[in-house]
Amino acid sequence: MDPSIYRLRLRDILFLCVMGLLLLGVLMVQSASSRVTGDIAWSWNSVGTKHAIFACIALIAFFAIGHMDYQWLLRCPTISIKNPILWFWFFALATCAAVLVPHVGMQINGARRWLPIIPGVVLQPSELAKWAVVVLLAWWLSHRPIDISRLHNFLFTLLPVGILCLLVVIQDFGTAALIASCAFFMMIAGRVKWWHLMLIIPPALMVAFWFVHHKEYRWKRMTAFVNPWADPKGEGYHMIQSLLSFATGGVFGKGLGNGIQKLGYLPEDTTDFIFSVICEELGLFGALLTVALYLGILYVAWQSIKEKRDSFGRLLAFGVASMICLQALINIAVSTVSVPTKGLSLPLISAGGSGLVITCAALGLLYSITRHTHEDEVYIPSESAPGGFDVVMPQPGNLDLS
Repeated sequence: MDPSIYRLRLRDILFLCVMGLLLLGVLMVQSASSRVTGDIAWSWNSVGTKHAIFACIALIAFFAIGHMDYQWLLRCPTISIKNPILWFWFFALATCAAVLVPHVGMQINGARRWLPIIPGVVLQPSELAKWAVVVLLAWWLSHRPIDISRLHNFLFTLLPVGILCLLVVIQDFGTAALIASCAFFMMIAGRVKWWHLMLIIPPALMVAFWFVHHKEYRWKRMTAFVNPWADPKGEGYHMIQSLLSFATGGVFGKGLGNGIQKLGYLPEDTTDFIFSVICEELGLFGALLTVALYLGILYVAWQSIKEKRDSFGRLLAFGVASMICLQALINIAVSTVSVPTKGLSLPLISAGGSGLVITCAALGLLYSITRHTHEDEVYIPSESAPGGFDVVMPQPGNLDLS
């Protein structure tokens, strides 16, 4: 089979999965935000209409990034002020810090996680932090500007990831845990030494425990998870109502728009618990369709990793798919009360603005990877120019990332 045809099929599968998730999101957000009377209001100020507009913008971002060569990120592949990847990281760092400043960051439901851009449009900096870590680690682990086989250099590698996680965890524990988990899996894929990774797990768990234990609402979520019925009108309310959605939906569901839990019973029905609405209205079929679309993205990334010859493209594809699928897995686990409640949306489906557009832009990088093939380049310290790098083109099949 012609390899070019194979790549075409991969990007077609990715496009179908992204379009399927976006369309499902538009339908379900509109249904979940419908009035108690059952009338579907397509007003400009409705949650469903805003989400549909952002979905169109997100699709444009997907194609705009997807039709660019992903290696434009490596225009300056060294540690330099000209490196766009480092600029992206600094921008994410600045926005994550700005959101914590009073009268700058916007506080909603007790959490300060948003920056106002224009009236009616806000930016969630943690979304930028997620993808800044993915792109930074993909570059760092593939080009290795310093020798990370040494422990002190490995710890230096963790510094930019740790800084972003600490800024995010102050207001958003779930996203910080997601970033840390994805970074951990990317380092495994980047062939970081196992004993280095084992060294960071105990302190990371201790920090996570401290942030959970010293926030009363987070600790209550943990205790409520053990027995939601002990506090059915308090911390256990979300979980009980979500389980009722699955129970009443059954195999075939109640039908699109006919759900009951969204009518004031299920909190955050257009965001964190949109999967519960899907299962109630579309039943087991809707749940399996949603999972299948995410698995399609994972399949495209896996095939791209097997096919790509440059290590940056492989790690970038791995990071994008890991972030998307891990977030989807956590959201579904929360909806099914398999893990404690976290404030993570369902990618491409939950109502949102900046998160939807940024996620589609990241998937555009995966789309670009399916369209372009590059030889691998290894950058080693130059002996002739201190602080500079020489480019070495290895023979096919002889590349070693270890």
